[in-house]
Amino acid sequence: MDTERKILKRFRWEDLTDEGLFEAWSDVKKRLQTRLSVCPEVQLDSLATCNGRALNELKARCAISNFALYRVAANEGTLDGACEALTTFSRSLGFSLGEQHRSAGDWGVVALRPSSDASKQGYIPYSNRPLNWHTDGYYSPAPSPVKAFILHCHQQAEHGGENRVADPEMAYLRLREENPEFVRALMHPEAMTIPENREPDGTLRPVSVGPVFFADTASGRLQMRYTARTRSILWRDDATTRQAVTWLGKWLQSDDPSIRSLRLEPGQGIVSNNVLHNRTGFDNSTGTENARTMLRIRFHERLSEE
Repeated sequence: MDTERKILKRFRWEDLTDEGLFEAWSDVKKRLQTRLSVCPEVQLDSLATCNGRALNELKARCAISNFALYRVAANEGTLDGACEALTTFSRSLGFSLGEQHRSAGDWGVVALRPSSDASKQGYIPYSNRPLNWHTDGYYSPAPSPVKAFILHCHQQAEHGGENRVADPEMAYLRLREENPEFVRALMHPEAMTIPENREPDGTLRPVSVGPVFFADTASGRLQMRYTARTRSILWRDDATTRQAVTWLGKWLQSDDPSIRSLRLEPGQGIVSNNVLHNRTGFDNSTGTENARTMLRIRFHERLSEE
């Protein structure tokens, strides 16, 4: 296992000429992904007092698939209590560069739930509408990309609200198997542009131009920024880029076994290096008091690989 993890960690994904190295990496990647797919979720006694063994297991799984599912044995109680515990949990994992999000509460946690607040109107995460495939912060300025997030279920929807999750490295792998030039096109520094946007509070979110696949500055591991939306996005006007985007969109809708389907229950959550994910619509008929509530913290650093 240690040898296999070293292959994953040291793979030079930006080099599209070494087919032997790619084949060795993809073989290990597929094998470990398959092994992890049948593993039970990581059990935690609580978010605030997570033991070292569980923390190491979460890190090990993220090092393989950029994603790990956990379940907390004891409910964290109130929303404020859960938010406080989640910040303690994030520090235990070694995160420090938390995103300063405009909708974060006192603990730096964003509660994703249907809202009538003027500042959240028009933003799909604060509604019960479906969310298309994306990585978090795909619109962030290039100098401060989102590289990881924790998503914790505080309240489950009565019906719906299912997520699908895909490892960015598997997206890279499948694209490269199909056509290495697709990967090269999505590595272009101007592959994807998100136009500027005026926020509800009057601040201007600047235009964001950058690649889909880029290297984490600390580890060299592959990171991804992507959205399947068709409005307020400009793809590089290049035939190969357009073909790559079309192929990626179809793959995300496929039944590839590496793409996981989840309907998080209260006390369940995921730790990830900003994996691709979507969300189905959900039923909010029980009212806002019992609305589906997901707690999220985003970070400008990957989960450490120890």
